[in-house]
Amino acid sequence: MKKRLFIALDPPEKTREELVTLCRGLPDCRWTPPEQLHLTLCFIGEADGTSFLDIREALQEIRAEPFSLRLEGLGLFPPRRAPRVLWAGVQANAALMQLERKVVNCVRRCGLTLEKRKFSPHITLARLQDGALPRLERYLGAHALFSAAPFVVDHFILYSSVLGRAGATHLAEADYALQVPENAE
Repeated sequence: MKKRLFIALDPPEKTREELVTLCRGLPDCRWTPPEQLHLTLCFIGEADGTSFLDIREALQEIRAEPFSLRLEGLGLFPPRRAPRVLWAGVQANAALMQLERKVVNCVRRCGLTLEKRKFSPHITLARLQDGALPRLERYLGAHALFSAAPFVVDHFILYSSVLGRAGATHLAEADYALQVPENAE
């Protein structure tokens, strides 16, 4: 049986609450449910049972120290066409970029082909519909200075995702603690 997989960071409850305050005031969009707010490190897509087991096991080998992360700013995807996604951004963070590279390389070593899209760390707040455009500028202006309190990233999660009429349902398949690498001095 195939699973639709991705690897992500979950914000802590306090940060989730800060993000939820942004999830109103813009009609004609589908807000992300609070329990599904996450920062995707790697979208894998459909994987068969063997690949799933290989990935789940291989991710245990990733070593990285816990680090602090801050969400700040809002933006839109795609940047040069009609926007479809509203997101909260992430303050530049070398440790996050390094963790993402480790995760992607680990998945590739399991024999999976991934999209070649540049990593742009964000948390999706809403999926926009065409009617959202007239109020979008005002919304972005009202929230231009968004910045959440920093939080510690001390683990990442392998998720499966089941698509349904009301959107996706995410199931945590495995949780991986970040820890100081054994050869660190």
